[in-house]
Amino acid sequence: MMSKIGMSRQPPTAPAHISLLALGFRPFFLAAGLVAVLAIGVWLGVLRGIFALPPGLDGVSWHAHEMLFGYVGAVVAGFLLTAVRNWTGTETATGPTLAALALLWLAARLAPWLGAPLPVFAALDIAFFPMLALSLRRALWSGANRTNRVFLLILAGMGLTALLVHLGLNGIAPALAPRGSRLMLDLIVLTLLLVAGRVMPFFTERGLDGAKAVSRAPVERLTYTLAVALLVADQVGPGGRFTGLLAIALGLAQLVRLAGWHDRRAWGKPILGVLYSGYAWLTFGLILDGLSPFSSLPSTTALHAITVGGFGVFTLGMMARVTLGHTGRPMHASPLTVLAFALANLAAVLRAVAPLLFPGAYLAWIDAAGICWMLAFGLFLWVYGPMLVRPRADGRPG
Repeated sequence: MMSKIGMSRQPPTAPAHISLLALGFRPFFLAAGLVAVLAIGVWLGVLRGIFALPPGLDGVSWHAHEMLFGYVGAVVAGFLLTAVRNWTGTETATGPTLAALALLWLAARLAPWLGAPLPVFAALDIAFFPMLALSLRRALWSGANRTNRVFLLILAGMGLTALLVHLGLNGIAPALAPRGSRLMLDLIVLTLLLVAGRVMPFFTERGLDGAKAVSRAPVERLTYTLAVALLVADQVGPGGRFTGLLAIALGLAQLVRLAGWHDRRAWGKPILGVLYSGYAWLTFGLILDGLSPFSSLPSTTALHAITVGGFGVFTLGMMARVTLGHTGRPMHASPLTVLAFALANLAAVLRAVAPLLFPGAYLAWIDAAGICWMLAFGLFLWVYGPMLVRPRADGRPG
């Protein structure tokens, strides 16, 4: 469908005085790691009555917002600013422009805590995705592969979701806030499906001698058709049985997709196996999400399988891989990286599965999952933070 991420036509990058601003993955992956640790730490403190959120924010809404718009938003920005440059051979934001984008994202995260009125928080938060799209417009629109343009539509949709959420938070249309959060979740699912379809077969064949990853055109078309249909259904008839059937169908399609890419040797290479693990969590979560309208299964089980497992594990693996590749280092997961991957998966088990099996210890499972999550991303910062702020190991620009 789309050209592989590794088959790049990347342009030469002018040396940057500040390595952190040399390429988009650097500031945004560092930001993602930081917010992953801090936001969950604050959330656990809020649940235990240790911290109070700024006026106008309720705990669940803030937690969901910072995970989707804060953490995942930073990962999406860092990935696209780096990958689009590879895919199209066109420069993306670096230096002062990249710094401005990163500071806009940071300002939205800090605004409520610095006492800014909710409309100011809204303006900063809503502006981020359109500004990111604007910075990528020329590269995505003028490239030979027109399919890349879908990312502009997705970023526009993410800007719309921020607007919906803030219309709710500001009391203008309270019912729109959960709709906006769900739309953002569905757009992230679509983004992950697009990225996985591009990188998983390529990474498998490149990382395993003789591997043949199969992508079937009918399955690819069905995947994106169902993903868009589910996105629409979640807005028109959320929680209904038809929506549930769409989620189940999308999850089953991913099982077929995953089977075509899979090579069992991938599990012996953690830098590749973590992507399979994250994608399996996403598949599991979609199926659980579809089963909820037909059973007594709590919706939070599916939600956290998708978010903690699918989004968290997959993006952690992608950040590690992209950082290694774009800082000129061998594509090898260190022991601490493997531990981070294991802790992220354990966090998903503790948050999505354990409360279902042992509901009497619900808060304890949340604490345990949160601690594992913070440790996983703390290890990411420990191992990859220095790589993100220093020049490439091979002396090349970028």
